Amino acid sequence: VQLQASGGGLVQAGGSLRLSCAASGRSFSDRAMAWFRQAPGKEREFVASISRRGISTNYLDSVKGRFTISRDNTKNTVYLQMNSLKPEDTAVYYCASGLPLKWSSLFQSDYDSWGQGTLVTVSS
Repeated sequence: VQLQASGGGLVQAGGSLRLSCAASGRSFSDRAMAWFRQAPGKEREFVASISRRGISTNYLDSVKGRFTISRDNTKNTVYLQMNSLKPEDTAVYYCASGLPLKWSSLFQSDYDSWGQGTLVTVSS
């Protein structure tokens, strides 16, 4: 599956953004999906993941209650709704796809398809 992320931009602290990741290919609904992010000078980290039918989700502790991952299998798209954004959320955000049994994985190695990244900048 090929992935294309979009929706990043510049937002003030406390604001909101919604990221989208459009997938091409026939197997989107059979895949776990996730968002990772990489801040300047830091390693890429897990943000959120969702099971193939969207029933189960997993989040990085620091985004729980602020971010929501969802998917629409009829549109081959996964979303990340980000509310109450903080300057420390500034990063390039990547969507990723993996095998369904690994839907809750925090590890990059469990995801085998990656989007190109979209930049989110949160100003203070």
